[in-house]
Amino acid sequence: MQNSISLGAAPRPGRSLASRLTADWGFTLGALVLLLIVSVAILAPWIAPFDPLAQDIANRRVPPFWQVWGSAEHQGPIQHILGTDKLGRDYLSRILYGARISLIVGVVTVIISGLIGTLLGVLAGYYGGAVDAVVSFLITTRLSIPVVLVALAVVATHGSSLTIIVLVLGLLLWDRFAVVMRSVTQVERRREYVATAQVIGCSTPRIIFMEIFPNVMSTMIVIASLEMANAILFEAALSFLGLGVQPPTPSWGLMLAEAKEEIFFSAWMITIPGVALFLLVLSVNLIGDGVKDFTSRVGQK
Repeated sequence: MQNSISLGAAPRPGRSLASRLTADWGFTLGALVLLLIVSVAILAPWIAPFDPLAQDIANRRVPPFWQVWGSAEHQGPIQHILGTDKLGRDYLSRILYGARISLIVGVVTVIISGLIGTLLGVLAGYYGGAVDAVVSFLITTRLSIPVVLVALAVVATHGSSLTIIVLVLGLLLWDRFAVVMRSVTQVERRREYVATAQVIGCSTPRIIFMEIFPNVMSTMIVIASLEMANAILFEAALSFLGLGVQPPTPSWGLMLAEAKEEIFFSAWMITIPGVALFLLVLSVNLIGDGVKDFTSRVGQK
């Protein structure tokens, strides 16, 4: 009786899910930063001051506005707020358009890997036996394959493009989804609501997708945030090595690669895309951490 009373009194009246999530400062900060990055990526064609591919050799390596000899002093009105690269391309415009590449890679990769890993994990956790053995073998096989080396090999043999990068990462980053979803599904499989659904004659697909899946969705969201950050970093690493998105496409990893020769003379060329990449990955991780904390508190109640 005491347990039922405490369970019933746990949720505060009138307090929505959104208000409880925003009470976590980390989640709020991450959501605001991610919303800002998504907004500038969508609005890049309208807010970018220059064409990100346009070269202006006469204005190469123009420093950003905060430097003493920056564009604000030499050009009157600020034309290149974040300066230009070694080919005279506006850095602010390339940063804005580069956000699109990172977000596309992160979102599409998570969709592909999430579908594969979640389906395998839920089926293995629910059925067990031979299905579990086969899925466990696939997971073990995948874990024995180094992601970076496979990605490098595929890109080197089939060429590098945004489509290739997304497909390679999506087909390689599903193992964490499978492992975690298998474990949580095994726990949910033993719950009373599953036994009740079986007794009343619900079909197996209905039990899996209508009963079990909604109860493990929060865990899937947390894993998706981690894998999205990993995918963004993998794309940046491949672009930095010259095997990712190819020039002149604006990509933060490619901008880092193009600026590595300028590190001792124009360090801001590396700092700016590095900070942008850091903020995007940090915001995704903060959101995932906030969702994890919220679901753990709900589970304890």
